[in-house]
Parts: sequence; C-alpha cells; structure tokens
Amino acid sequence: MSRLKEKYTNEIVDAMNKKFGYSNIMQVPKLDKIVINMGVGEAKDNAKVLDAAIKDLETISGQKAVITKAKKSVANFKLREGMPIGCKVTLRGERMYEFADRLINLALPRVRDFRGVNPNAFDGRGNYALGIKEQLIFPEIEYDKVDKVRGMDIIFVTTANTDEEARELLTLFGMPYKK
Repeated sequence: MSRLKEKYTNEIVDAMNKKFGYSNIMQVPKLDKIVINMGVGEAKDNAKVLDAAIKDLETISGQKAVITKAKKSVANFKLREGMPIGCKVTLRGERMYEFADRLINLALPRVRDFRGVNPNAFDGRGNYALGIKEQLIFPEIEYDKVDKVRGMDIIFVTTANTDEEARELLTLFGMPYKK
C-alpha cells in the first residue's frame, strides 16, 4: 500500500471529519480518479508525434494510454471528425495514489520558478485541474530521449461536493498551493 493511501485512511479522514463534522464516515470526500490528458495538435500532420506522446504518457503513468479523437470537424484547424489529436490515461486505486505522491513530492518541486499551484483552479464541483508545461519534470523521462517538450493537463476528480472540501482534501495530501 502506498504511503499516500495509508495516510489517507487514517490521518486525512480524521482531519476532514474534525473540520467539517460529518455525521457518517462515508461522507468524507476521497480522491476518485486522476485523469492525465495530453493534447497533441501536430498529430494531424505527423502520426509519429502522437506515438512519442503516448510513450511519454505511459512512462509517466505506468499504464496504457488511450488515443483521443476529434469530436467535431474544424476547417480553420484543418481538422476532421475522428482524427487522432491526443492521448489520455485514467488512474484509479493504487496507481492513482502512487502517481499523486510522485507528482506532489518529486515532479512539482522540479518545476522552474515554482511558487505553488493555483488555488483557484477548482470547477465548482470539487474537481481540481492542473496544467504542466513540460513532461521533463517527471524523473522517469530521460532528457536525451525527448523529441519535443509537451505539456499536459492533470485533473484530480474527488467525491467532494464543494471546492472548499476538495481544497482541504488536496491540502492534506500535500498539494503545494500558492499563498
């Protein structure tokens, strides 16, 4: 069992219960899943770019990535419906906690000029979105083997009903918010 999951089962549940005073232990919010999405716009011209992005995403997450396709045709972008334009991974359970631990304790401190993540990037329903400009912050990615620096979106989906509950949950996990 990962260190973060162990911490969740004991300390975080107690702290959340103390702060919000839940009547039932099942009301305590928990991390449901983490979705990592990498949009690769150049994939419409060159299929090899998408393969490299998928390989990077699979290395970072430790799980097979799924190709995302365009839902609509956009003439200005020379994009047709059904064209592959990105990839994503949905992490749950043990892998999710292990990834969150690596992101918070290893990857985020390696970001240049890092002063914390935006505390206002909640969606109103208790989910948190985080954008990363380069995949090189993860220790699994070898700098020499990277063909192009790509960013990604990381979404923390929680069972919290409000942003305040989700913010407290992620703070207890160790998410470094800006002051």
